Amino acid sequence: MTDLDAVLANAGPTGLKERIAAELAAVRERSLAYTDADDDMLVRQHSPLMSPLVWDLAHVGNYEELWVLREVGGIEPLRPEIDHLYDAFKHPRKDRPSLPLLGPAEARKYISGVRGRVLDVLDQVDLAAPDPLRSGGYVFGLVLQHEHQHDETMLATLQLSRRPGLVRDGELPPGRPAAEPEVHIPAGVFTMGTDTVAWAYDNERPAHRIYLPGYWIDRRPVTNVAYLEFVEDGGYRDPRWWLPQGWEWAERNGVEAPLYWTRDGDTWWRVRFGREEPVPLDEPVQHVSWYEADAYARWAGKRLPTEAEWEKACGGRTYPWGEADPGHLGRWANLGHRAARPAPAGAFPDGASPYGVEQLIGDVWEWTDSWFQPYPGYRCFPYEEYSKVFFGETYRVLRGGSWATHPSAVRTTFRNWDYPIRRQIFAGFRCARSEE
Repeated sequence: MTDLDAVLANAGPTGLKERIAAELAAVRERSLAYTDADDDMLVRQHSPLMSPLVWDLAHVGNYEELWVLREVGGIEPLRPEIDHLYDAFKHPRKDRPSLPLLGPAEARKYISGVRGRVLDVLDQVDLAAPDPLRSGGYVFGLVLQHEHQHDETMLATLQLSRRPGLVRDGELPPGRPAAEPEVHIPAGVFTMGTDTVAWAYDNERPAHRIYLPGYWIDRRPVTNVAYLEFVEDGGYRDPRWWLPQGWEWAERNGVEAPLYWTRDGDTWWRVRFGREEPVPLDEPVQHVSWYEADAYARWAGKRLPTEAEWEKACGGRTYPWGEADPGHLGRWANLGHRAARPAPAGAFPDGASPYGVEQLIGDVWEWTDSWFQPYPGYRCFPYEEYSKVFFGETYRVLRGGSWATHPSAVRTTFRNWDYPIRRQIFAGFRCARSEE
């Protein structure tokens, strides 16, 4: 039972409401910090892949209004005329700058007004009600995780902007060498997914038993120094390592290295939140697409793990180290923007799974070989547009969260997904191989 689930189970409605109120305050502080910039920065589209920051800011408030105020509180819409502007399915990201969006000051005023009413609903709602949106405060977990996810999206947008001075950095523990580069996971049945994590999404459910043959998995994510071997060996110029569609994508876009990397003589540099710096060799590689990860794995004589293999390597716990909430500066993982980069390989030995696999949570989202598909017995809740409409063979699954992911929005069962060409997200990978 995680610390949060202990609150849900034992603290009673008052303790739970106090925890939710504190989490709501913390996530809003984060959102406002990432949008503490001049109006031009907020309304400009820094890439057609991303919304203007001001769209994300108003969107999280509109989402709260829809789910907490209208669905649970029964409150009349505050600004029904803007609903379509902030419906992510009505307008692609590339088109959002042309919409009559709320300006920065108006967006801040709107979300503040929504939040005040949300706290009123929280004060009055019965968290022991059988309604699944109310029970255990699920609707508040829904909006909390949603806002933290948009905060991570904002960080990706701030990175794309290449403007310095907007994103704080921090200190991280040093890395350490690995005794063995791989860990063996024995064959057997394990439970995938969850029926018990209180605020888990529908795509994480239900828990189900599956059998996996034995396999080997990298102890840690692939580092920059390891990935550079692939680059220097001509990996981006050799179609042997690439799926045909990945090779076509790399050729068409002139991809020669991870996003934000450039070469100057014998030195590789990267741009990180507007500042150029040498690529740190001991960090997990990030800003690589699924196609690049897959090509590296083939070059290395391995493959990407399936999401089931990735989850089994976590050891059947809510977090690889156990049930303790990782917190903002926990000793187990690099989460919650404690620094604006991945931690060096080996920085969190206490976060290892029972099998000895490290840095499964935090640092970089990890691409897997799996398509985003429903689990057996999947039931949609509370709306189709969160998971169901994305199922199929279009999106690849990522696991584990990144340095930018908040602790409340990640766990070993959490499933992320994206197009295999996406590189602006904070994504890396580790490799696996089957038993001989």
